[in-house]
Amino acid sequence: MPESENASSPAPFSLDDSPIARELADLTSRRKALDAVALEFSGSTRILTVSNQKGGVGKTTTTVNIAAALASIGARVLVIDLDPQGNASTALGVPHTADIPSVYDVLIDEFPLADIVQVSPESPNLLCAPSTIHLAGAEIELVSQVAREHRLRTALDDYLASADERPDFVLIDCPPSLGLLTINAFTAADELLIPIQCEYYALEGLSQLLGSVRMIQKHLNPKLFLSTILLTMYDGRTRLAQQVAEEVRTHFPNEALRTVIPRSVRVSEAPSFGQTVIAYDGHSAGAVSYREAAVELVQREQRTTIQEETS
Repeated sequence: MPESENASSPAPFSLDDSPIARELADLTSRRKALDAVALEFSGSTRILTVSNQKGGVGKTTTTVNIAAALASIGARVLVIDLDPQGNASTALGVPHTADIPSVYDVLIDEFPLADIVQVSPESPNLLCAPSTIHLAGAEIELVSQVAREHRLRTALDDYLASADERPDFVLIDCPPSLGLLTINAFTAADELLIPIQCEYYALEGLSQLLGSVRMIQKHLNPKLFLSTILLTMYDGRTRLAQQVAEEVRTHFPNEALRTVIPRSVRVSEAPSFGQTVIAYDGHSAGAVSYREAAVELVQREQRTTIQEETS
């Protein structure tokens, strides 16, 4: 018996309705929105230290990609690589062999910061003060130095005072510890940016880090405050990532950026080519997310008062 002409039949499959097509359309829309953004910089320098004592949260990845994204929208950015592993220097394509003048020479031998700063091949707006293996011994050597907690701040102040073109941003990449190198970073910075991984134990150790920040505020740098939290390695398909994001935004509603950084193969691949993801694949989801985070960072009104301790 022939089927009725009015019988319902499944709608034909369309690639335009597939999840991949929707994702590509969303990515294209976001890229167009970013291209339309026009930003101006005040001429003052914002100094942020990027820190989290928990390893593997995307701290160095965040530092270099935010820096590259800021440079791509016209900001002049200096990255200070304070991690002895030198991964930020590698990602920015800056030589950092043992015979290269580095942050170690600034901290221990009082080299001028201007003498070690190199321009990244990615952009003339992107500068880097590299780290070398010598920095691994700086924690011990700093113990006997005069004004050991303020040595980076002094060098940075001198650099900014004498620079022909002051950077709009200084981003300091810290080691995953709370030693003298990190204390130097906290003392040199005005703002703290904390990347938080969207996985179990994401907030583990955060209270200790914030306790250290309060100690720095009290004794060494009253201007330091937590300005920004960036959620990294976000996988929207999992309930866990959504729960972590909700928990962070509940505890830090004013600090957490709306932008989240997704898990991305391109972001992971880029450092092996001596590049940030902005240069490696600027159209990828990871690159677009870091550009959105950079724009949001610029657009946020910079707070001038120190945050009071939360209960």
